[in-house]
Parts: sequence; structure tokens; C-alpha cells
Amino acid sequence: MRVLLVDDESLALDRLTVLFGDIDDVEIVGQAGDGETALARINELKPDLVILDVQMPGRNGLWTAAQISVDPRPEIVFITAHEHYAPDAFDLEAADYILKPVRFDRLRQATDRARRRRQLQRDAQRVGMLESEMESLRAERATAAGEPEIWVPERHGQRRVPIDCIDWIEAARDYVLLHTEMRSYMLRITMSALEEKLAATPLIRVHRSAFVRPSKVTEIRRADRSTTLVLTDGTSVQVGPSYVAAVETALGLG
Repeated sequence: MRVLLVDDESLALDRLTVLFGDIDDVEIVGQAGDGETALARINELKPDLVILDVQMPGRNGLWTAAQISVDPRPEIVFITAHEHYAPDAFDLEAADYILKPVRFDRLRQATDRARRRRQLQRDAQRVGMLESEMESLRAERATAAGEPEIWVPERHGQRRVPIDCIDWIEAARDYVLLHTEMRSYMLRITMSALEEKLAATPLIRVHRSAFVRPSKVTEIRRADRSTTLVLTDGTSVQVGPSYVAAVETALGLG
């Protein structure tokens, strides 16, 4: 996957370059420090993925993403220290939205998701089907089957996200991020209120700031007194000390 890095801070660019060095099948094809330069590099290099900082001098990342006109359009992963830009980011069909400081497992997860979306788009072109239609169909089927759902706000209304589609959930300050296979959704809700809503679903709370679908857990790692769950996409989720026993029971270990 050919990646373009866009951030006005050189240290941030250096850190992203180092992190990507440990992600397989990734080539950093260029860098940019502002929106105008980023658009020029995108038109020139036609990357598969653009890692785009939201806050930059002059034209910000949201404006830059909205101006991208190359075909095929690259996948976009926004990075920022502020969660309140997320609704606008996802309205621009971002593959993911990562809060700074960027963690390796979140960057790898976002890259893998962008890779899957890219491949789905190629497949969709061959069979005359769009990836968004596939996810909408899955959501409609889940709703028709009477499965519980969560409504998340978007710029022009709300979107139904069947809980059956959610792999894991993480807290992001005053919000939560609902991670599905294809994208993430941001919702303003407390973890305690969310726990009540998820009480009758397969998702379990594994930390004061995380829920996980047990069927997505492929590995349990223990080191000293810490326990970490590894999901099918490589994401690592920390287990809180008070949740270890319940998690082991849910995974059939207790």
C-alpha cells in the first residue's frame, strides 16, 4: 500500500514513518506539511492511503480531503488531538480517525481497514457493487432479524449501526468509538450508559474504557500483572484488573 503522510509537524511525520516501518506491505511515497501541498502530491503520486492531520496552518485536513478529485480516490485516515472533528471526518468517508498520540496498534488497524476498503472498492468495480451498499445491506438484514442497534449522528441526520456489526469499542474522552470491520463511528455517550445498552448483547466490557466481542479475540497475552486481548485484525486491547475473571469466563477459560 502506497502511503502519503501529511502533517505540519516534522516530529509527527518522523514518528509516523517509524511506526509504518513495522507494518507490512507499506511504502511511504511522500510527505506534505500543508493542505495545498498535500493536494498537489496526491494528484502527482496517486497514493492508496493518505494519513492526514486535521489541524494545519492555512487549509486544514478536512478542507483538503473534501478537495481530493483524483480517481481512484485514496483512503483517508485523519489524525488529530481533538475528538470533536470526528463527525465531519466520517462525513468525508474517512476509513478511520485516530487521536494523538498515535499508537502503533491503532495505526496498523486503520491501515488494515483502509487496505480492505481499497480491495473491496476494486472488487465492487468488477462486479458493479459499491462497498457502502454491502454494509447497508448487512445493516438492513441485522435490523430485519430484530438485532439491537445504536443510532449515531451524522452531518445530515443519523445512521443505524447494528450492534452485531461492532467488533470493539473504545472510549475517546467524552465520546466512544464504535469499530466495525469497514469503519468507525463516534458517539457521545458515557461508558456506564453504554454498558446498560449492551447488557443483553455479546459485547463484553473488558476495561473501564473498552468493550470487545469475544468471537474477535484470537490471543490472550499476559505479562507481569497485565492482560491484553489481541483481536483478529491485530488490535491490542488492555484488560482492566477487575475485569480479568469475567473476561476469562466469557472466553471459556474460567
